[in-house]
Amino acid sequence: MVSISLFVELLRIRPMALFWAMAGTHAVLWTLVPALVFSAPPGQLPEVLAIGHEFQLGTEFGPPGAFWLAEIVYRYLGLFGVYLLSQICVLVTFWAVLTLGLPIVGRPHAVAAVLLMTGIALFSVPTPSFGPEILATPIWALILMHYWWAVDHGKRHYWYVLGVEAGLLLLVTYAGLILLALLVAFTAWNARTRQELNTVEPWIAGLIATAILFPYLIWLDLTGGTSFLDAASVRQNLNTWARLFGVLVLSHAGLAILVSLAGGYVSASRGVRPELARDPVRPAARDFIYVFALAPAVAMTLFVLMTRRPENFVVAPLVVLSGLAIVVAAGDRIALANQYLIGPAWAALLLLPPVLAAGAVAILPWVYPVDLRANRPAAEMGRFFAENFQRRTGRPLQIVAGDQDLAALIAMTAPSRPSLYVRDKPVYAPTLKPEDFELKGAVVVWPAADTTGRPPPEILRQFPGIVPEVPRAFDRRFGGFLPVLRVGWAMVRPRGSTVPPVAPQ
Repeated sequence: MVSISLFVELLRIRPMALFWAMAGTHAVLWTLVPALVFSAPPGQLPEVLAIGHEFQLGTEFGPPGAFWLAEIVYRYLGLFGVYLLSQICVLVTFWAVLTLGLPIVGRPHAVAAVLLMTGIALFSVPTPSFGPEILATPIWALILMHYWWAVDHGKRHYWYVLGVEAGLLLLVTYAGLILLALLVAFTAWNARTRQELNTVEPWIAGLIATAILFPYLIWLDLTGGTSFLDAASVRQNLNTWARLFGVLVLSHAGLAILVSLAGGYVSASRGVRPELARDPVRPAARDFIYVFALAPAVAMTLFVLMTRRPENFVVAPLVVLSGLAIVVAAGDRIALANQYLIGPAWAALLLLPPVLAAGAVAILPWVYPVDLRANRPAAEMGRFFAENFQRRTGRPLQIVAGDQDLAALIAMTAPSRPSLYVRDKPVYAPTLKPEDFELKGAVVVWPAADTTGRPPPEILRQFPGIVPEVPRAFDRRFGGFLPVLRVGWAMVRPRGSTVPPVAPQ
């Protein structure tokens, strides 16, 4: 009697149910874990919110789309809304890849391609830290989907949708130029798609994208943001991209495990191997998948000539077609060598990352004292410094400066939402000038190693003349063997403040 594992049977007869179970579980876990366990947002999310809070049309960190959207969602829904927004981006990416793959490889194979994406760490671990990379990923996937619908399925109205998406992508990241350039090159290279250039819809799509970008293009021209870089900056960008390319490769480790188990490259179970069969993939579709699975990562090396800051590099959008490319390359009949191991391995890759992330914050402090940013008491810090400034000066806190990590958390959580000012990086609040410290006042913070609260040399260099206060100690939610978080601080009183000083509580 031939037996089939439940996972393989669902993939063959109920693939869409398996897809939505995976996508829903992924979204719920990566929304609830940071919302319930983290006491501070991970990664660069505080800096993203600090940039978005200023509502600048553009900065050295790139176009404003992701920064503005993060700030708007945070104002109305808080951090939970930002975490949810990140997972909506991932969910849309999965759906777009599935929808693209359905007419190319069939339903079971298309779902298998998305399930393989569970093994790509870029779609799980970094996603709670919302930013341009996370927002660009679903737009990137939607552009590929709608382009293929327009040129292969003859649905010409999708050219207009593609124009809107192209404009939005370029409002999120300069790296969108890579995808659009590749689409133009692919259209001109392929004999079938080249015929599209004789129709009016692609040109209208270009006009739509330009219209969406027009205000930002004016800003770029006025600020000189289109100039190329010097040799030193190019070398720095090349080093950054080399490191990110290594991250890109290593992030596929989980996918490699699934492929090895399915193909029997490590070990193969005995007995009948169930198969996933499909109709042959047309050469045009195969070329499209291969080109846009491989070419973006190579073409991104040219991006080093275009960006002024390494932070503008994005990695996750480059791998949206990795799973689909592997399924296409696997052939029309995929024999599953380890059917009883594939399901548990896939479930582990789906469930373990959020569980490990929660454990790192909630349990690791009792095992090894590591000061994780997500375990810092951000809300208590913001409330303390805002209340003390308000009580002493009679004015709301408008500027927080000093150590970037601490200052960004306070700028995000203080009720008055002060601006983040980093003197060496004025891009966070370019409208702030040194004289604003005397006019508006500020709080300067730094990590304190002891109870003396003496500022480190770099803080004294940036803010000479500050008078340090008694350091404030904050308890972490998950303390374990970690010491209290001690923050040194000083207050610059605003000009004209008449409220007498009050001892801190």
